[in-house]
Amino acid sequence: MLNGYRVWAGGAVLSGALLALFASGNAFAQGHDKCAGLRGITLDAAYVTSADVVGAADEMSAYCRVRATALPAISIEVRLPMEGWNGKYYQTGCGGFCGILGRADAQKGFINAMGPGLKKGYATATSDSGHHGLSVADASWADHNPPAERDWAWRSIGETNRVAQALVDAFYGSPPAHNYFQGCSTGGRMANMAALKYPAMFDGIISGAPALDYPGLVATKMSWIVQANTDADGNTILKPGKDTLIGDEVMRQCDGEDGNADGVIDDPRNCSVDLSVLQCKGDTTAECLSAAELEMIDKWRQGPRNAAGEQLYPGGIPEGSEPFWWLWLTGKPGGGGKFAPLFARDFVAYMAFPEDPGPSYTLLDFDFETDPARMAPQAALYNSDGTDLSTFRDAGGKLIVWHGWADAIVTPYKTLDWYEELSADMGGAEATSRFARLFMIPGMDHCGLLLGPGGVNQWSIDPLSALEAWVENGVPPATMMKSSGSTDN
Repeated sequence: MLNGYRVWAGGAVLSGALLALFASGNAFAQGHDKCAGLRGITLDAAYVTSADVVGAADEMSAYCRVRATALPAISIEVRLPMEGWNGKYYQTGCGGFCGILGRADAQKGFINAMGPGLKKGYATATSDSGHHGLSVADASWADHNPPAERDWAWRSIGETNRVAQALVDAFYGSPPAHNYFQGCSTGGRMANMAALKYPAMFDGIISGAPALDYPGLVATKMSWIVQANTDADGNTILKPGKDTLIGDEVMRQCDGEDGNADGVIDDPRNCSVDLSVLQCKGDTTAECLSAAELEMIDKWRQGPRNAAGEQLYPGGIPEGSEPFWWLWLTGKPGGGGKFAPLFARDFVAYMAFPEDPGPSYTLLDFDFETDPARMAPQAALYNSDGTDLSTFRDAGGKLIVWHGWADAIVTPYKTLDWYEELSADMGGAEATSRFARLFMIPGMDHCGLLLGPGGVNQWSIDPLSALEAWVENGVPPATMMKSSGSTDN
């Protein structure tokens, strides 16, 4: 007798442990068969292209990976835990112009990635938003292609969910008990769009650094950034390498304004900086700023305006974001970075206007008097800054929005303005907080991609646990920050 019992099989005695091993192996084989069987599932206006088991690795349990296409061209990946499914579903957005399926998971981050949900036992899914791109800055797919722009704007959210839900039901035999969405940047825009377009689809939504107004942000604001930093001869005014000089002076003047000199600017709106102390007395060097550089920085701080002085997009580049300028705005002395102008170049060429001007139209051609109005049809298609979330609220949905105060590319001021408008439209701050909460994080880069002061980055927060507690246990979040010393990544 072993483990308390015997089983006779063909004259041999099988121990309980051995029997369990055989049963486990048989169950795993059945799981493989069930995964492979998803290749033949029938879906309306969609089809499965592959289904295979990915073995356990890097603290990730084995899962059934399914690739599918929703017509006309939305590529979808669904990951189904082979064991230990928690009975829930986790969908993620994608970054930039998307176009690369599973990119976020290849980078092993939290932002727009399925991995964190999969580790917690979720069935997860994402998409390329409806097109293939050579990079997340490639928008050539949108050239005279309104259906692809529509899929990127909003339709890929619903189609990914529709296909994934059918696969979850087929694989496990039951639908998820709870459905969540998580995204940052473009994924954050998608998160807000999910609450607007599909208000009953998700029980909880996480929206990080949301690019709510794409034409205003990527065309108007980024054109302003480039034009302000270009002299009459077409040369760059603020060249790479001075961001540290500027950031150190900003921190010297502003760090203590919140009453706590800790190397972090808690709220850049309270920061009053006079960079004239850095003005060159003679020749321009790496240790001082020319008059042209100082004027350019002032324009970056104030944000885009027309000739009448009217603000065309909320705020400008926040104080405290200088450590991240090299990646988004200025580049490195040896090359690399300066992503925002690269990204915006394709947007104005292929996506910003109803009639695509093509690559001959550049950020230097953008007209602040006439072009914002010309982009109105595209804004109506792409933007998710609407503030009527009553249907989402009434369906019981919960929304967590977060944004870094040191975001140099997607300004936090737009998110703040939107949340204030949301509160006004949804019955006031207290009423709004019952279903939607905004968290502003000092010192954090765009989506927490780069390490900020004090080590703050995307792994410093845990919005999913906060959302689970709110949706499933009725505990509204007071913070998203992980406890000190927690580094689960």
